[in-house]
Amino acid sequence: MARPTVYCTRPDIPAEAMAKLKQHCDVTCWDKEEPVNYDVLLNNVKGKDALLCMLTDKVDKNVIAAGDKLKIVATMSVGFDHIDLAECKNRKIPVTNTPDVSSDSVAELTVALSLAAGRRIVDCANAIKAGEWIHSWGPMWMCGQGLQGATVGFIGMGRIAQSVLKCMKALYIGKAIYYDKFQPIKPAEEMGAVACSVDEVAAQSDFIITLTNLTDETRGMFNKSFFSKMKKTGVFVNTSRGGVVNQDDL
Repeated sequence: MARPTVYCTRPDIPAEAMAKLKQHCDVTCWDKEEPVNYDVLLNNVKGKDALLCMLTDKVDKNVIAAGDKLKIVATMSVGFDHIDLAECKNRKIPVTNTPDVSSDSVAELTVALSLAAGRRIVDCANAIKAGEWIHSWGPMWMCGQGLQGATVGFIGMGRIAQSVLKCMKALYIGKAIYYDKFQPIKPAEEMGAVACSVDEVAAQSDFIITLTNLTDETRGMFNKSFFSKMKKTGVFVNTSRGGVVNQDDL
């Protein structure tokens, strides 16, 4: 019986995982540690039983059509907005992802970015490198603001946001508020977070953390209207998809 064939869009898959995959399948990989060229993807998915892709790969209708024998599309990511789910559903091709694999690491990154932005760590480092502190230092120079006692607002309260909230509570934040399409979110409520509207999160928060999915509804939702409602001293941290933010308005 012929072994299943797999096309993988990156060569730098953890060795243990790749070895296990190769025990059961014939695997062909893109040989560069960078996103696979779209035309290369189109050509190599032909005749394959499975596609193992990354969030940097555009798996659109054309790619799915080229994969005339595809039985599954697996993405090594939490998000799956790079895959045409409607077309996969139309062709009865299952799509799998890795929903909880990076929750803790993204949570740690989110807390680090919040502290870095609030405490102006990058500004301070650059100023010190430039020698500015010698002439500019004063008791309030580059003070910024911390998380202790702060109101932290979340847009999106899924697994990662809940991990962020858990970390931030250890830093003695003053209050946590959130908006989620499916609120109330029981684990968040059990940690003391209060459900609010989007506008209330914008207006009340010292730090705003966005961890929402990228959908037609959320694309560009953080725009001039949202930012105008924020506190003048508010810190905005986005560790979800870039597409949720209108960069020009920001």
